[in-house]
Formats: sequence, structure tokens, C-alpha cells
Amino acid sequence: MARNPAANRDQFRPDDHPNDAFLLSTVVGSYPKPKWLNRADELVDDPDSKFDASDLEEAHDDACRLITHEHERAGLDTVVDGEMRRNEMVEFFADRIDGYEFNGPVKVWGHNYFDKPSVVEEVEYDEPWLVDEFEFTAGVAERPVKVPITGPYTLGFWAFNEAYPSTEELVYDLADLVNEEVEKLVEAGARYIQIDEPALATTPEDHAIVGEALERIAAGIPEEVRIGLHVCYGDYSRVYPEINDYPIDEFDIELSNGDYEQIPVLEEPELEPDLALGVVDAHTAEVESVAEIKRNIRQGLRVVPPEKLTISPDCGLKLLPREVAYGKTENMVTAVREIEAEIDAGEIDLDDPLADD
Repeated sequence: MARNPAANRDQFRPDDHPNDAFLLSTVVGSYPKPKWLNRADELVDDPDSKFDASDLEEAHDDACRLITHEHERAGLDTVVDGEMRRNEMVEFFADRIDGYEFNGPVKVWGHNYFDKPSVVEEVEYDEPWLVDEFEFTAGVAERPVKVPITGPYTLGFWAFNEAYPSTEELVYDLADLVNEEVEKLVEAGARYIQIDEPALATTPEDHAIVGEALERIAAGIPEEVRIGLHVCYGDYSRVYPEINDYPIDEFDIELSNGDYEQIPVLEEPELEPDLALGVVDAHTAEVESVAEIKRNIRQGLRVVPPEKLTISPDCGLKLLPREVAYGKTENMVTAVREIEAEIDAGEIDLDDPLADD
């Protein structure tokens, strides 16, 4: 069953919040990297360059500081560093987990390649994966920092399994490792953890495996730490209402891209965790107007009351032009604050939030 989102939500409400209503605003994780950071990544691998690992670390620090402040300037209640230090969401973690190895890129679609790793022996936890990243970002941020982590189901099923009798057993071992990492992040001060499981949308019949993995991840994590699950795209009717059995505080989904056709899926039975609703499309380079985003937010109010609604983009924004990503984020926050003010003024009928829209 869902954890206790009411126990950890208010800590993200800014002291100077302008409205009585509060819709938590955040982002999923990734953000466009500055072009100079991409060039820095290339230079450190160039044997003819004098650019070394310490220079790259400085470049990563500068980029993380820049994007964190960009998120704060847009007005987000919780921020991330845009995953400036990360490459691909599986590669980054597989490179840090004992038991994985890389054997070269695999073609996944079109002309796109993914450096798909293999699990060649039992996975083990060695050094922390994200603690340094979190501590740096928390040190430069004025707002609370959210930490996205690729989930064990995706880390297991998006790799070649050459060591375990079943991928399910691999996933459970990975979940235990993620639990260790979350514990270390909590010790470092993290209070908002997001588990990313895009693979669930491709094989929704495995929702019970994901549920068991989440039980392992959440074991021993105090209620004041918010645990979200992000599942982008897919047919959510194939994992709902089973989501209500997961030990999470927040269910984060991509619905803007599908024009909210799946909203009725979540209306019955009642959604137990908070809803994190995507209200801007991460796949289009068009900045939605504030009015359009407000209409999208009202879709979420069909499912949950304001105190259980989190607002975010559909997914990570890293494939968009940076000015587009910022425009979407800024307009999203403006729309959130205007919706809150309209709720305070009684201008939105929460029993029929699309009325008079």
C-alpha cells in the first residue's frame, strides 16, 4: 500500500509561498546540457588535449550549479541539477555497480545506439553512486533537491543477464543495492527520492516484480523521506490499480503527450499515493502557453485534490533546446501559481475542475 505522502509533502512548501493552496512543482530529472559541457566531455577523451579529469570535474560542477540555479530562477519548489554528470540512465549506474561490464553499443532504433551492459557476475554495492552529486547540488541550491535514481527493474531488464538464473532474481538484488544507496542519501540529507522505471511501461505484466523491488527499496526508509515512482509513456490501465499496492508517496506519469486520454483510468478506484502529473510535453520543441498548462493541471484535479497533486513535465527535458526547456518550466510554474490562486478564490469547482475551463 502507499506510504504516507501527507507526512512528507509540506517540507517542500516554501516559507514565502504566496497562496493557501499548494501544488508541489518539480521536474523529472534530465535537462539539456550546455554545449560547452558536451565539448568538455569530448576533450577529456582526446589524447592530444591538455584537458584532464580535474578540468572535467570543474566543468561538471559549473554546469550543475548553472542548471540548479536555472531551475530556481524558473520558480520550482524542488530542483535537480539536470543530471549534468550523467550520460544514459542505465549506463551511468551500471558503470558504478560491481557485476556489470560493457562490450560495445547495441542498435536500439533507427540510427540510435545504446551501450547496453551485461551482468556477468553477482551485483554488489561498492562506493556510493549519487551522494557526492547530491551534496554538491544541495550545497548550491536554495530550494530542496530531488534525487532521481534509475530503478532496479529497468537496470535489470535493460541489460544482458549472463549471471542470474532469472532476471527477476537480478532485479531483487539490484533493489537491495538501491536501498543501500537511498539510505546513504538520506544520511546525507536527501528527503525526496524518485525511482525511474520506464521499463515497466514496456512490460506491465511484471508489475508484481516492480512492487517487490519497491518494497525492498523502501525498507527502513523513514516516512519523512518522499519516495516517488516515475513511469513514462505506456498503457497505465495495465498497472492500475496495482500501483496502489506499491510503497510509494507519489506516482509520476506522462499524460500531456497523450492529451490526457488516460486520466479516467485513475479515477476509480481512488489513487492512494499523490499524483505527479506531466503537464508539458517533453517531446515537442514548442513552449506551451500558461493557459494551456492550466487546462492540463485541471485534468489532474479530476483525480486528486490539490494537496495531493504534484506538477512536472511529462519526462526529462534533455532532448529539447535549452531555451525551450526553460520556457516550458517557467510557464509551468506560472500556471501552477495561478491555479493555486484560483483555488483560493473559489474560482475552480474541485468537484468538476474542467467546468468553465
